[in-house]
Amino acid sequence: MDINFIWFNLLGIILTGYAILDGFDLGVGMLMPFARSDNDRRVFLNSIGPVWDGNEVWLVVGGGVLFAAFPEAYASVTSGFYMAFMLLLLALIFRAVSIEFRSKRDEPRWRSFWDWAFALGSLFIALLLGVALGNIARGVPLDAQHQMRVSLVQALNPYAIIVGVTTVLLFAMHGSIFLVMKTDGDLQTRVRRWVNPLIIAFFAAATITIFATFIMHVHLIENYISHLWYFIFPIAALLVALNIPREINRQRFGWAFISSGAVIALFMIMLAVGLYPYLIYSSLDVNYSLDIWNAASSAKTLNIMLIMALIGMPLVAAYTAAVYWVFRGKVELGPRSY
Repeated sequence: MDINFIWFNLLGIILTGYAILDGFDLGVGMLMPFARSDNDRRVFLNSIGPVWDGNEVWLVVGGGVLFAAFPEAYASVTSGFYMAFMLLLLALIFRAVSIEFRSKRDEPRWRSFWDWAFALGSLFIALLLGVALGNIARGVPLDAQHQMRVSLVQALNPYAIIVGVTTVLLFAMHGSIFLVMKTDGDLQTRVRRWVNPLIIAFFAAATITIFATFIMHVHLIENYISHLWYFIFPIAALLVALNIPREINRQRFGWAFISSGAVIALFMIMLAVGLYPYLIYSSLDVNYSLDIWNAASSAKTLNIMLIMALIGMPLVAAYTAAVYWVFRGKVELGPRSY
């Protein structure tokens, strides 16, 4: 199997892992303003308290893999979307600070400020990530020297905004299901009421996104037309999404959360198979595009990295699983809670 193809898949797995894990963190943050009391907001924070920073590590790992395995693509993306990346970094920092600071003082105004910072930071991050995916999907003005300049205004084009809104709703749905798993009593009852409206809103946004993709961006459907079995992915995404309300109604919240994560994974797969073999598709000329070969490091570098990944990734996966196992169950507030 081609080593470049392997690293394309590994990069996709890592970014998908980030989307699934930090996706519910961001969803919980976006839902923070809908909590009724300070105690409810503390439950929200402590539901992700043991894991949120570990989840964000997957984004760092994804950036590191892109830098090491596909340095040409890393250079083009980070320079071309420089302002967007700086805003994303600022939002990530501000969100982390809000989690740590909001419970340092008991004053309502202090806590309200950091609660809104947490909520808006989570919303902004989710929107920016979706906008970035939308721009990668539609293609960017990459020239023959593999350079591009995309202003923030240009990045906020209609298609990218549609993808951004869909991402926000997907993460909000994912986060609401996670909260149903982690809460009980009256709070769980109230959170459960949020799930179905979020599912409906996500369905509507996802339908618009899919139609817009197939109508506006022919290059993304070429692989689907050439390999008709690829259509199994959008069909599977639809069926898995329809399973979420079924599992919620059966009070099988764990399976609903797994289904929600599977929807995220399937949408990432749909994007990957549509783009393959390109990492960055040039809207100026397809010959200027960066693919898994002309953007990659040397074969020797990729082979050495693969050995290290085969050693390190099982350890990371085992540690992540252990953390989630230790902190399983409902949230219980204590003297050391946020």
